[in-house]
Amino acid sequence: MRTDNSTFDRVEDFKYLGTTLKNQNSIQEEITSRLKSGNACCHSVHYLSSSGLLSKNLKNKVHGTIILPVVLYWCETWSLTLREEYRLKVLENRMSRRIFRHKRDKGKGEWRKLHNEELNDLYFSPRIAQVIKSRRMKWAGHRWCME
Repeated sequence: MRTDNSTFDRVEDFKYLGTTLKNQNSIQEEITSRLKSGNACCHSVHYLSSSGLLSKNLKNKVHGTIILPVVLYWCETWSLTLREEYRLKVLENRMSRRIFRHKRDKGKGEWRKLHNEELNDLYFSPRIAQVIKSRRMKWAGHRWCME
């Protein structure tokens, strides 16, 4: 492409403001990139989420203010399939397990991982898929008002 005195090469994809834009508008690779960034962010604050000195409420706030914005950046434009929704739930459950840790089984006296249903009962914030859907509706309302 040529404009004025500048020429631009045609590329298949490029990164702009942390989002990978593609000419095919494939969202799967963007979500994969977001999940990788979320895992890296979760790994960088692992010492906070595994600390016994911090309350679970404070760990939840760290999760909501540091990790989720990295994962959900520009999620308003995503069209989620069940596969991507499942992958986001897996990431969310992994982060919740780090916050709530293990539970002592009363019958056996052994420590065990929490089941997904138990995590849902302990985790009071809205689930990640619900957050994405509400952000998309809010964004659609903004777009409708702009017309």
